[in-house]
Amino acid sequence: MSVFASDEQSDVAVDLERWLRLARLVLADERAPEDAEVSLIFVDETAIADLNIKFLGGTGPTDVLAFPIDDDHVPAGRQPDAGGRGPGAPAEPTDPPAVLGDVVVCPLVAQRQAPEHAGTLDAELALLVVHGVLHLLNYDHAEDQERVEMQQRERELLAKFAELEG
Repeated sequence: MSVFASDEQSDVAVDLERWLRLARLVLADERAPEDAEVSLIFVDETAIADLNIKFLGGTGPTDVLAFPIDDDHVPAGRQPDAGGRGPGAPAEPTDPPAVLGDVVVCPLVAQRQAPEHAGTLDAELALLVVHGVLHLLNYDHAEDQERVEMQQRERELLAKFAELEG
């Protein structure tokens, strides 16, 4: 799995390596395709407000946006009835990678909302990264049951990451 990270803002210090590890953990734990690609981009309030307005019809800055690219990503594991590579196939795949999409996070918004939400900036950024990547993997929270399932999965992944990070 390939996760690209970029810090395109200067308002809040961001540990890109830490958030790369978290995004990879989510992808691995969710059994995303081995060739999955995700971009994790940290931006300022102006950039995220522009994206929110342009693509979601929102108003002003928000904390995280997810932009799925391959709406129907292929689940991990062998899918015998779905075609694809099988015994005797060349060692090198010829299909393009499964580009899952982009997660865009605004650390300044996260910093402002952290005290009443996740508690600390670090915890808030962790939650936003997990939340964004889960959206790329078709999780949603529009319905009550979906919200409950997504929040439960977020808690599980954050606990696993905390345990691994020590």
